[in-house]
Amino acid sequence: MEEWWAGIYVATEMPTMIFLGRLLVAGLLGAIIGIERESKARAAGLRTHVLTSVAAATFAMLTAEIVNSPMLQDDSVKVDPIRVIEAVTSGVAFLAAGAIIQGRGRVQGLTTGAGMWLAGAIGVACGMGYLVIAALAAGIGLATMVGLNRFSHDAQEAQKSPEANQKNSD
Repeated sequence: MEEWWAGIYVATEMPTMIFLGRLLVAGLLGAIIGIERESKARAAGLRTHVLTSVAAATFAMLTAEIVNSPMLQDDSVKVDPIRVIEAVTSGVAFLAAGAIIQGRGRVQGLTTGAGMWLAGAIGVACGMGYLVIAALAAGIGLATMVGLNRFSHDAQEAQKSPEANQKNSD
């Protein structure tokens, strides 16, 4: 049994509690963005943003571990951690594109898509241990979504026509 476990388990450089802390912070900061989207009844809300942020943090931490892995210390093996960040960015962009809907000459979901992209960036920052950067990004993202909402095109349209109040546009 011990041999079996040794064959499937790879020890990490980073302590488990640091992994847990970074994942929890990524989830919490992703939730901050997700709660705002949820409050506006968007399809990609709290759970989507938390999962996006935690997944991105996981990929970032895996990258850090892989770079330091004894299996890859051979000079013939080249590891480029930036490629993982590029892959996370592409994956989140794919999800965000799914949140963007175009119909009747109107594009909807851009803010939600941008929020998901931000959640991915927050997750990568948390996963790499840059918690201050992640917290600042989450704060600025939330301030943008909440504070600048009254200046948006949709908010101005809602003041002009009563039927615009019934539309969910971003």
